[in-house]
Amino acid sequence: MIIKKLRFENFRNLSNGEINPCEKVNVIYGDNAQGKTNLLEAIWLFCGGHSFRGAKENELIHFDDSFFRLSMDFYSYEREQNAEIAFSQNKKKIKINGVDKNSSSYLTEIFSCVVFSPENMTLVKRGPSLRRKFLDGAISQQRIRYAAALAKYNQIINQRNALLKDIFKHQELKDTLPIWDDSLAFTGAIILKERMEYIKELKIYAQKFHDDISSGKEILGIEYISNAGVKEDDTITEITEKLRLAYEKSRKDDYHTGYTNIGPHRDDMEIKINSISAKTFGSQGQQRSAVLSLKLAQAQMLYIKNSEKPVILLDDVLSELDPKRQDFLLNKVDSYQVFVTCCEESNKEQLKNGKVFYINNGEVC
Repeated sequence: MIIKKLRFENFRNLSNGEINPCEKVNVIYGDNAQGKTNLLEAIWLFCGGHSFRGAKENELIHFDDSFFRLSMDFYSYEREQNAEIAFSQNKKKIKINGVDKNSSSYLTEIFSCVVFSPENMTLVKRGPSLRRKFLDGAISQQRIRYAAALAKYNQIINQRNALLKDIFKHQELKDTLPIWDDSLAFTGAIILKERMEYIKELKIYAQKFHDDISSGKEILGIEYISNAGVKEDDTITEITEKLRLAYEKSRKDDYHTGYTNIGPHRDDMEIKINSISAKTFGSQGQQRSAVLSLKLAQAQMLYIKNSEKPVILLDDVLSELDPKRQDFLLNKVDSYQVFVTCCEESNKEQLKNGKVFYINNGEVC
């Protein structure tokens, strides 16, 4: 996928205008709070989701205006395409190749990208929920059925947790718990199998990218940690039985806490560098490199799945990386169209073959 032109009107602090990026690496350079990330955010919206910064759509409108409009010309699936996003009066309108669409989900069929933002650093630093969120989001981009299975699993978990709270007052309800456990085990097995298959492939590409980023000095390790003892090569039937037994064994704890303590919703993904925990012992640069490797591997897997290379968005990624790692991102990922934001003038001067946009107070040139 190649973005040919991006137009923006009343979006964030950006002055109304457009950019015409090159097909390789595009550096967006300028001081902090000038609008660099806003450009990446505008591109990301064409993936069909919400802001990667967690902003509500009405917060994306420029001050004192009542709407925003984005338009993008791009090449994907062997043809020139156009998409438009407009938002006003709490309503979003989507148009693809001149045809109105009633849902943003249609955008996912023609355009995709992968984003790295400073918030992604918490993927290594903080708790398991963020690593599960990364996995679930990445898999959902590739497999629609996974998102449906995950929604069903979360619904069953909520219902089971509500039952556990009721059991505290009504002990006779205990007899109904195995019914929920059977349903939860079957759906949970689908989630676990998908996650483990995804990680099995993800770590191959992530290890290769990390080897390139670190100039062969570091080995990245990734392992899925199941609290039910599920192994990578287990079948769906074996996973279902392991989960069912795990729910049965943890019932006393569940009665006491009032929620489900075992299952995919409590699992983790362990990230290691040279066989040592990246969370506990990794430097800022190593942790950032690990997350970058995961994101680049995610992009590679999307390419293999869709036969289309996603656009890569790298927001403030160069800080805390040594010059060799910076050089890799600026000059050796050029098989994809890449957008990189940075503040240091030396970063844009490292770019050997690409295009630089300077942004100041929302003005892009």
